[in-house]
Amino acid sequence: MMSAVRLGVLSGADIAVRRILPALRDRPDVRLAAVASRDPAKARRVADAFGCAAVTGYEKLLERDDVDAVYVPLPPGLHTEWVSRALAAGKHVLVEKPATVSVTDTARLTLQAAARGLVLRENYMFPHHAQHRAVRDLISRGEIGRVRSLTATFTIPPRDPADIRYQAALGGGALFDLGGYPVRVARYFLGSNLTVLAAGLRTGAAADDPVDVAGHAVLCTTDGVLAHLTFGLDGPYRSEYRIAGSRGDIEVNRAFTPPADHPPEITVTRSGGSERLVLPPDDQVGNALGAFLRAIREGDSHPDAGIVRQAQLVEEIRRRACPAQPAVRSLTRPAAAPPVRWADPG
Repeated sequence: MMSAVRLGVLSGADIAVRRILPALRDRPDVRLAAVASRDPAKARRVADAFGCAAVTGYEKLLERDDVDAVYVPLPPGLHTEWVSRALAAGKHVLVEKPATVSVTDTARLTLQAAARGLVLRENYMFPHHAQHRAVRDLISRGEIGRVRSLTATFTIPPRDPADIRYQAALGGGALFDLGGYPVRVARYFLGSNLTVLAAGLRTGAAADDPVDVAGHAVLCTTDGVLAHLTFGLDGPYRSEYRIAGSRGDIEVNRAFTPPADHPPEITVTRSGGSERLVLPPDDQVGNALGAFLRAIREGDSHPDAGIVRQAQLVEEIRRRACPAQPAVRSLTRPAAAPPVRWADPG
């Protein structure tokens, strides 16, 4: 039996401390080896909380011989550099979404990983939740007839203006932070052969750096199934999708970030009325980690075409977005950065 994968974490970002690191505690297939931060005190706080080594500086963690793989929860604009450096150091990589803010960079990193025989995965966790497999099963059994359309929404209330989501140089904005979820769920149910028909982005200004704060997109499959996607940093919390078919529809709430103890509900509506299906809780965080670790054990280092296709669709949404007020600034490649205020994300 292969020994536990020794994992290092590049930063003590909120998502790492709140969701990923707690999920590691009871897994026999992984051991947290070290956490790195630019702030020595922060590294020590996180390391003490989770029983691992504290490292000052990301490069120092990559130099460690007791680290087999790294988790990268840095801001998106920093992913390309640190994923590339991790791969060059011979580490498998689990990177938070989006993998990068550039299709070119995403494709290059997948090839770099494959050339080194390393696993690279983008950490969209929700596809690993059992509720979506249950929806697939309902569709495959013909419960709602032929699929006609999909509508997906992911919006959250505004954050503090200093939040990294509002800093373009760090890859901020609603499309990168939230828009990828509706895109990914469209790919999950409709396949990746999608065309972006229309898109719009609305910008705001925070910390003197305008980024998109909300948007929408319409995608289409080759046989005419439409996907209507909405995302935003300036609305009520909504995390849902609806799949409409020729004989009924399926609705899922708490679709993208359900806690591990949440019993998911699926509502199936047909001409005779609605039926609510309550499923057992499932841990998408643990499942996503398990999939990454399983890929390492099995040596599954083939280039992940799904990561690249996801980046292509997100970039196409930005390219097709209607002119916004004020104008949306392209983030295809982040500018060589002017000084920005970045509270070490974790």
